[in-house]
Amino acid sequence: MKRKSGQNPEITKNWKPATLAVRGGTARSEYGETSEALFLTSGYCYDRAEDAAARFAGEQVGMTYSRLQNPTVEMLEQRIALLEGAEACRATATGMAAMTAALLCQLSAGDHVVAAKAAFGSCRWLVDTLLPKFGIATTTIDGRDTAAWEAAAKPNTKVFFFETPANPTMDVVDIAAVCAIAKARGITTVVDNAFASPALQRPMEFGADVVAYSATKMMDGQGRVLAGAICGTRDWIDSVLLPFHRNTGPTLSAFNAWVVLKGLETLDLRIRRQSDNALKVARFLEGRLPKVNYPGLESHPQHVLAMQQMDAAGPIFSLYVGGGRAEAHGLLNALELVDISNNIGDSRSLMTHPASTTHYGMAEEARLEVGITEDMLRLNVGLEDADDVIADFDQALRAIGR
Repeated sequence: MKRKSGQNPEITKNWKPATLAVRGGTARSEYGETSEALFLTSGYCYDRAEDAAARFAGEQVGMTYSRLQNPTVEMLEQRIALLEGAEACRATATGMAAMTAALLCQLSAGDHVVAAKAAFGSCRWLVDTLLPKFGIATTTIDGRDTAAWEAAAKPNTKVFFFETPANPTMDVVDIAAVCAIAKARGITTVVDNAFASPALQRPMEFGADVVAYSATKMMDGQGRVLAGAICGTRDWIDSVLLPFHRNTGPTLSAFNAWVVLKGLETLDLRIRRQSDNALKVARFLEGRLPKVNYPGLESHPQHVLAMQQMDAAGPIFSLYVGGGRAEAHGLLNALELVDISNNIGDSRSLMTHPASTTHYGMAEEARLEVGITEDMLRLNVGLEDADDVIADFDQALRAIGR
């Protein structure tokens, strides 16, 4: 590959996703390094004062400050945009920085947002608590009910915001149908695609305007760093998001960008193996527990829709143990291989109790409304041998009398 091949759209447009995940966005320095270079710098120097002025005026291409541009971060942004099929991407320090920026950059007092009820706890906090503080009205609905989106839209509705599959209920939203409703009304759709990643689901192919990520999850996928990303059109990124990003500074560090670049190299391999493992584990647990929420199972009420939108069902699902928190904690405590951890998208199998961790900040009534009960657990199936994970659950279930 030549030094700039990874950043040449005439070349990269012919590459398949697995190739883009390894080489997309790469720009080699004059040293010809094989791995992406790590640029640890806060600022940049100029040969002439006139060059500095021209760059700040947007008249000259080049770096000005690492809150705005960094060569390593730019490589990551280009790679994610290529994988997503987006014109542009901006990376952020965390997934929640991405969600916050994707919303606040385009909203003002007097605007209205419609959001799916089933979502990550911090995303619900944005909708339920933060946005109203700034005079932005919000309405939460059952995202699975396409008609509910249309019914909730108002003349001042600016954004539809949803996650699919949702955390941790695994609700699936009909992306194409909801985006069609939004486009007919001039509403911007913001889709949280963290559970699937662009390796399994590309919401823009179904009409989404903006796709936001916690790149901490599948993109890094090995529990090492925090990162986020926002994808959209070049015009939206530059004219709507960039002023907010520039002046509020949710900037991703060069080192974390480099780590995520390394993670993307194995994303396709990891997520497909983890999806295969998750399906095996889900089928085992389905025979032992009252309920398992996994879109890859035929028993999931939106299985057909999920498989139309996704290339595979991913590594994450939720399950109901029965017996309340004591039973759920008992199962967690009996596990020997699977870790108790509130992270997801990791190469290790991890499990948590959402009601007391990731969704602790939600009001109990709101949790129960979307099905986050005291006996629910969320599982991220890793890259271990699926039989070992199953064996661990078998002994843990027997330990609690199941």
